[in-house]
Amino acid sequence: DTERMYVMGLSMGGMGTFELVSRMPKTFAAAAPICGGDNPKAANKYAKKVPFWIFHGRKDDIVLPKYSEAMAAAINAKGGDAKLTIYPNANHNSWDPTFAEPELLSWLFSNSK
Repeated sequence: DTERMYVMGLSMGGMGTFELVSRMPKTFAAAAPICGGDNPKAANKYAKKVPFWIFHGRKDDIVLPKYSEAMAAAINAKGGDAKLTIYPNANHNSWDPTFAEPELLSWLFSNSK
């Protein structure tokens, strides 16, 4: 279903999630990067085209949470739709609470092009 293509990734894959959406903003119905980041200037390419739910652990000392915070702020500042969830007790392994997020799949599948 080309109207329901989604992208998720964690750590370097979270960074890759932002990169894929940046390169192919018309392809994805939604994106969920986990403990990733990107250059906030890239949000211009996709802010109004793809909704994001961004996840990060507050205690992450591998990829700092400020990168996810900056991306959520940049997407929203450009008129986009970015939710941000920061898990206060999670370190880099924030994918465990993300995949346990009760609304994740329903949010993801509620989006279509």
